[in-house]
Amino acid sequence: MPQVYKQLFASAPAATTLTDAYTVAAATSAIISTIAVCNRSATPTTVRLAHAPLGAADAVSHYFMYDAMLAANTTTFLTGGITLAATDKVRVYVGAATVTVIAWGEERT
Repeated sequence: MPQVYKQLFASAPAATTLTDAYTVAAATSAIISTIAVCNRSATPTTVRLAHAPLGAADAVSHYFMYDAMLAANTTTFLTGGITLAATDKVRVYVGAATVTVIAWGEERT
């Protein structure tokens, strides 16, 4: 099973729109090791992050970050081992269009 370490996604989504930031390819699994959430504005805002197993419709049980406050001009790093199976999705929702979310990890095929 080859392992590829890389940036898994980078997203600067529209404000107040649930956005699919990453979908694991078929016959692949992934592990997110680090997520950076950056507020590029001088105004605080909020962020939500969700893991949708098998790309399921949005549900409250998918959120691992919900309306977390991001201070102005700051970056927050989340580290851990978020494991994703084939067709799982990571979704992002931000309060302002000034947020960038980037994830790094590995994919296994």
